[in-house]
Amino acid sequence: MKNNEDKDLKDSTNLGGRLSRYGKVSGTMAGLAAKLAGERYLGLPIEKDEHARQLMTALGNLKGPLMKVGQILATIPEALPPEYAQAFRQLQSNAPPMGWPFVRRRMKAELGPDWESKFAAFEKEAAAAASLGQVHKATGHDGRLLACKLQYPDMRSAIDADLNQLKILFSLYERTDKSVKTAQIHAELSERLTEELDYALEARYTRLYGWILRDEPHVHVPEVIEELSTSRLLTSTWLEGENILNFVDANPDQRNRLAMNMFRAWYVPLYGYGIIHGDPHLGNYTAREDDSLNLLDFGCVRVFPPAFVGGVIDLYNALMTNDTALAVHAYETWGFKDLSKEQVETLNVWANFLYGPVMEDKIRPIGEVTNGIYGRETAEKVHKKLRDIGKERGGITVPREFVFMDRAALGLGSVFLHLKAEINWYRVFNELIQDFNVESLRKRQKDTLTRFSIAS
Repeated sequence: MKNNEDKDLKDSTNLGGRLSRYGKVSGTMAGLAAKLAGERYLGLPIEKDEHARQLMTALGNLKGPLMKVGQILATIPEALPPEYAQAFRQLQSNAPPMGWPFVRRRMKAELGPDWESKFAAFEKEAAAAASLGQVHKATGHDGRLLACKLQYPDMRSAIDADLNQLKILFSLYERTDKSVKTAQIHAELSERLTEELDYALEARYTRLYGWILRDEPHVHVPEVIEELSTSRLLTSTWLEGENILNFVDANPDQRNRLAMNMFRAWYVPLYGYGIIHGDPHLGNYTAREDDSLNLLDFGCVRVFPPAFVGGVIDLYNALMTNDTALAVHAYETWGFKDLSKEQVETLNVWANFLYGPVMEDKIRPIGEVTNGIYGRETAEKVHKKLRDIGKERGGITVPREFVFMDRAALGLGSVFLHLKAEINWYRVFNELIQDFNVESLRKRQKDTLTRFSIAS
């Protein structure tokens, strides 16, 4: 046992372990780049399906942020060939967990040598294992069930290694396709992933969300247990619930209730406070017996400038009234620069897709799936047009806020499609934004972030 425990730590924390990881990550990403470049420039055939499967396995076994980056890349239109995008979509939060010797050593480092005495019970087997850490179920001395999220060691070095290697993939992408510039996408990924290491920040976000959603009876947020938490261990109350996809064959009323609760869990914070939960992964929410929703894992939260949220509503109004000048103003508010008439028209195609469900005053599904992927046909159409325009004018720099804004919209849309939810999205959305005012949002956001000691 002792040898295995030492090996776990050696592989993860010492210089040799870090160098080994750099080598594995470099080999993984360089292998992808070399094979794709070989096919494109030298005509060398590759078995893309098999290579994609091997790559997905390598990322999953590495743990760390590159696994999460793989999931995110799969949502960016044509950032990867379809075979790789499909494989990366299968990357789940459940990586192989670390064993009990590792857990015991890490818990001792966080809570001291008497850490076990601070719990009435602590399960040795991980309840879930993700890219940056794993969760164990425990019981407090007051009888409450607890979730203990324990970070893997030396994740800072892992993030540095993985994000540096991600540049290989992005540079290859930009050499072969100049329609979208990826620097801001990389910057956004870097900042959000670094934030995910700070469990003290995540604890503040968890409390913030509990406060923001305090008047939402059908959305539940865990309570942080301060005395059992550190910067690398986050202990909160355990919320019982089922995977929401277990309800895809439920009766229509139940499926619609679940969809409405998800809609409010994500968009009440956005339009009320300029804040969004940036990771709509299936493991981050569960459904209760009464169809209310548990919202979990606040490591990836995005605070938007109030003007950005105002731009979201401006663009909606522009599309509803065919006001091109207002649409351009919205895009410029978001950070797009020097857009041509053709680029604006092309962006409007994507915008009309995203806003489509809230532009019709009728009960309807959120959309439809093409080749198993929500939004794929529209995304490919827009990307092709941007690529054609880019040959003449150069590529569009995508504002960094879009990485997680689009991800949330598409991620939630996919779940609504699985649930076959049919709702009057127009009325739900307009009720949510009817009193929206940028200055009111600015003050409310500032007061709320100050209340929970979160930088804007």
